[in-house]
Amino acid sequence: MDPTTDNAGQTGDPGTARASLEALRAEIAKAVVGQDPAVTGLVVALLCRGHVLLEGVPGVAKTLLVRALASALELDTKRVQFTPDLMPSDVTGSLVYDTRTAEFSFQPGPVFTNLLLADEINRTPPKTQSSLLEAMEERQVTVDGTPRPLPDPFLVAATQNPVEYEGTYPLPEAQLDRFLLKLTIPLPSRQDEIDVLTRHAEGFNPRDLKAAGVRPVAGPADLEAARAAVAKTTISPEITAYVVDICRATRESPSLTLGVSPRGATALLATARAWAWLTGRDYVIPDDVKALALPTLRHRVQLRPEAEMEGVTADSVINAILAHVPVPR
Repeated sequence: MDPTTDNAGQTGDPGTARASLEALRAEIAKAVVGQDPAVTGLVVALLCRGHVLLEGVPGVAKTLLVRALASALELDTKRVQFTPDLMPSDVTGSLVYDTRTAEFSFQPGPVFTNLLLADEINRTPPKTQSSLLEAMEERQVTVDGTPRPLPDPFLVAATQNPVEYEGTYPLPEAQLDRFLLKLTIPLPSRQDEIDVLTRHAEGFNPRDLKAAGVRPVAGPADLEAARAAVAKTTISPEITAYVVDICRATRESPSLTLGVSPRGATALLATARAWAWLTGRDYVIPDDVKALALPTLRHRVQLRPEAEMEGVTADSVINAILAHVPVPR
């Protein structure tokens, strides 16, 4: 019997959980070509109980990536297309009057799922954007004074287009800070694009993942076992100080008007810890911190206008800081 199929989600062993989560890459690759870093980022976010902002131009398989992840993890997923007329109740749910009982009953919105794909989140007004804040931070939705818990695991994967700003509402800093990671989805390489077109020529249907061979290789129990193992991963005082020094350096950078907050420092420590465990270690090293610094911090800093005009980017500032902050031995 193959444990990755018949027993998906039924194991609580950390070693088996790690193997199952590592198998996600191969499984998702059946549907999505060349996006291993994004897959890893989504898994890290699930391990840290965080959320992900996916940034990329249309047509780079952001939606397909989330759907394939949900299928490979045997999790429920829902998609919301964020538009200017979307109301908060369209996301969270609302009270509906039942004529049979003459009472109001709660009708859950699409946020009551495991993986919520918030497509083009910056196309909806701040009022609707803020409807996700409680769900992302408290993992509950309060309607008419009654808190209603969300399923576990719960992850918001929000997408936005980096080149089109007409008719959009930029996410405020308070909401950006709620995202554990900001992952950039690049255009595929020439060979990857050839592979994509070849698959489509052979009949690949992105709306039918089962036909593509995507099957569950892990489940909620694997995630729970993995989270428990990640929590036991050792972090030395030197690594903690290294994370603090990196974040404090962003607050002193002449290119930035806003540096990383203590929440960001906590996030970097958590993502480095999850990455260390995924790579097979029970302790964190400086390279783990460096590996997750960009996706964890790039959306938590704000460039000065004059630096932006000179072509400076958040990634280049963070890379310069990583090159100058002393690495613990």
